[in-house]
Amino acid sequence: MRKPSGKPTHGGGGQLRIIAGQWRSRRFAFPDGPGLRPTPDRVRETLFNWLAPHIEGARVLDCFAGSGAMLLESLSRGAASALGLDLNPQSVAALRGHLTTLDCTTGQVQQVDALRHLESQPATPFDLVFLDPPFHQNLLAPACALLEERGWLASRAWVYCESETAPSALGLPGNWRLHREKKAGQVYYSLWERTQGG
Repeated sequence: MRKPSGKPTHGGGGQLRIIAGQWRSRRFAFPDGPGLRPTPDRVRETLFNWLAPHIEGARVLDCFAGSGAMLLESLSRGAASALGLDLNPQSVAALRGHLTTLDCTTGQVQQVDALRHLESQPATPFDLVFLDPPFHQNLLAPACALLEERGWLASRAWVYCESETAPSALGLPGNWRLHREKKAGQVYYSLWERTQGG
């Protein structure tokens, strides 16, 4: 995933590979961006193994879409719809281009500030949310609070987080139950299940 090959179509510095599903092994270039830290293939594969029983037909939200790997992987594996949010215009343009190339009409990308969007837009409940924000900008905890408080989560939603600190130190909503966690290098990967009574 971190090894560019071929000619990047958006002047960027990386390649993503869709691991499984209807677009298995398709590769796309993505542009570099501030704070962009693509999830390594092996971590993404582990995560989607965890999510295998829950991805089919899911409504997916990717709050810091970046390269678009999570959004594209979800749609490839049978998610009903996916919405990506990202501030970087190059990332948004690239991901929209990938969706067009795949003739995918169930994925959408908006160039917006994720926290502002969660705070100001009418909420639609999602079944699966990916949160992989740039580190050291205090974005993760506020995003989680907004998801919970403003009605963005289905009753038994799953939330995936990448963080620079251990999951136990994140201060996430009390009705989220830690399902799985791993650490690779300096990055913590955690999957949370929302329970009733939040």
